Amino acid sequence: MTEATEDFLQTTRTSYDTIAGDYAARYPSGLVHPLDRSVVMAFAELARGTAPVADLGSGPGHVTALLHGQGVPAFGVDLSPAMVTLARQAHPGLRFRTGSMTSLDVPDGSLGGLLALYSTIHVPDSHLPGVFAGFHRVLAPGAPALLAFQTPKPGEPLPRLRLAERFTHKITLDCYWRTPEQITSLLAEAGLALVATVRREPSEEETRPRAFVLARKA
Repeated sequence: MTEATEDFLQTTRTSYDTIAGDYAARYPSGLVHPLDRSVVMAFAELARGTAPVADLGSGPGHVTALLHGQGVPAFGVDLSPAMVTLARQAHPGLRFRTGSMTSLDVPDGSLGGLLALYSTIHVPDSHLPGVFAGFHRVLAPGAPALLAFQTPKPGEPLPRLRLAERFTHKITLDCYWRTPEQITSLLAEAGLALVATVRREPSEEETRPRAFVLARKA
């Protein structure tokens, strides 16, 4: 198999374990751009109910806590044990666990929604269809899925960026930049119908536009 699962999961896990503390300190409040928050709030309206909602790639737990504050029964899943530890310390009343979106340990059709904010960017192209098929499996009929990711500038090639350093730490972290059209097409192939796309230009220290794709299980 190319781009072996164990290889990319291991390097991603190790990289985020290495930078977890610095990452949480650098981004203490999570979503800071008002447009980002508004999109997540729209997702919360669609996902509000009694079924649990998964925050995949939950990091320090900011978005999980934000959803919980809106009455959404959210729980966090992150590949990095160090991130899960920080999330549990910061939000002791909420549920966080170590896991991978490539093999969700969730019953079929049990989720009232899921989001993956800037976490699918570390999944290689060859694994993304399987990840989205897993999203379809765990979502209840009609439940929403929200993805956020960096997207190339117009005319820019679709690169894979390998980060070798972050917060002065040596790491090995691959990031894949994709267009909303690419993500929408792959979601549709997995049985997730498009609801909306949002694209905004970079702000402050950001170097690439941000995209949000909201879909739902048909």
